[in-house]
Amino acid sequence: MTLPATLDVSLNFQSGATFGIPFTLDDPVNGILGTNILSESNAPALVVNLTTQTRQISIRRGRNISRDIYEAGTCTVRIYDPNSDFNPQNVTSPYFGQLEPLRKLRISATVAGVTYYLFSGYTTDYIYSYDQAENIAYVDIKASDAFRLFNMASVVTVTGQAAGQDTGTRIDKILDTVSFPTQMRSIETGDTLTLADPATLRTSLSAMQNAEFSEQGALFISPEGNIIFKNRSSVIASAGATPTNFNQTGGIPYKDLKFALDDKLIVNSATITKIGGVAQTAIDSGSIATYFPHSVAVSELIVDTDAEALNIASIYVATRSSTSIRIDQMSVDLYDPNVPTATMLDFDYFDNVLISNIQPDSSTITKNLQVQGIAHDITPTSWMTTLTTMEPIVDGFIIGNSTYGVIGEDVLSY
Repeated sequence: MTLPATLDVSLNFQSGATFGIPFTLDDPVNGILGTNILSESNAPALVVNLTTQTRQISIRRGRNISRDIYEAGTCTVRIYDPNSDFNPQNVTSPYFGQLEPLRKLRISATVAGVTYYLFSGYTTDYIYSYDQAENIAYVDIKASDAFRLFNMASVVTVTGQAAGQDTGTRIDKILDTVSFPTQMRSIETGDTLTLADPATLRTSLSAMQNAEFSEQGALFISPEGNIIFKNRSSVIASAGATPTNFNQTGGIPYKDLKFALDDKLIVNSATITKIGGVAQTAIDSGSIATYFPHSVAVSELIVDTDAEALNIASIYVATRSSTSIRIDQMSVDLYDPNVPTATMLDFDYFDNVLISNIQPDSSTITKNLQVQGIAHDITPTSWMTTLTTMEPIVDGFIIGNSTYGVIGEDVLSY
C-alpha cells in the first residue's frame, strides 16, 4: 500500500545546529551560494537519505497540558540495517567515524509537490536490536529538538542585555549568547519590557522561558527546527482565525476523542513576583467558592514593574478560573480517503479546530479549540496523526469575533 504522502528521512552528520545540504557545484538546488553548506570536496557524504531503510517513525511535539509549558519535541526512527552500517566499530561502514550523538535528523512529507516538515532535531541515542532469531538488525535512532540544546547550554552573563528591552529582544540576546544561528529564529517583538538580566547561573532554556512567561507568549521549536517566539498579542489574536472542521457528518473524520471533565487545569489564585519586587496576587472569588482554591506562584520574573506582575497574575487567573468538558486529543487516520492529507500535515500550534461529536443520547458536544500538540505514528502500512487540543492559553478580547469578542463575557487583556 502506498503512503498518503512521500516521506523523506535524512541524517546530517555535519556538526553545528543548522540543517542543510552541502554545497554542490552547478546543482540548481544544492549549489546556491549563501544558502547551502560549503564543505571540502573530498569530505565523506554529510547528508544521507534513510527513507528506504525506514520501517517505523514516531514523532511527539507539543505543550504539556498539566505543566502548562512547551516541551522538547522527540522522534524515533527505526532503521533496517542488514549490513551493520550503524555499528560504530564497522570500519567498512560508509558512516564509520561519523556516528556521533547530536547529529541532525529531519523528517518531511511531500503531497502534490508541496513539502511539509514533520520534525527536525538532534540525535540522542542509537539503540541496536535484532529479531528473535538474531538475523535482522534494526537501529532505533532517537532525536530531540533544539530545546535539548538550550537545556544543556548554561548562561550567566547574557551578551547585549539591557534594562528596558522587550521580551523578544531579550530572547534574541540569550540566543546570541549560546550562538544559535540567526537564520533559525523567528522572534516577535515582545509586548512586555524587562529588567536587566540577573546574571545568575541557569540554562539558556529556563532563561528564555522566564521571558516567555513574563510576556504570556509562546516559545517553541517548529517542525523545521527553528525557534519561534510569539508575543502576547499574536497568541491572543490567533484564536480569532477560521477553524478547520472535524465532525462525523461532513468535516474531517476522526477517532479516539479523549474527553475530560476535571479540575486539573483550574487556577483561581496566582501570585506573581518580579525580581526584587513585591508579590502581586490576583484571585477569582467566585471560582474559589465553586472549586476551592487552586493556586500557583511564580517568582523571579524579569518584568520591569510590579504593575506588570499584577497584570500577569490577573490574566493568568482570568484564563484558567473556570472549566468545562474538554477534548484533549483526537486521532486522524491519514489512510482514510476522506482525510485531506495536506491539511493534516500543515497543522501546527495555534491552528484552530472546531470539533463536533454526537453523543449516544443524541446531544452534540462542539468545541472551538487550538492545536497545541502533534504526534505522528507511521509504518509502511499505517499513518495515524494525533492532535492535542486546548482552549486558548491566553484569553483576550478580539473585536468582531463572535466567540472571543463578547462584551461582558470575554477577557480584556492588557
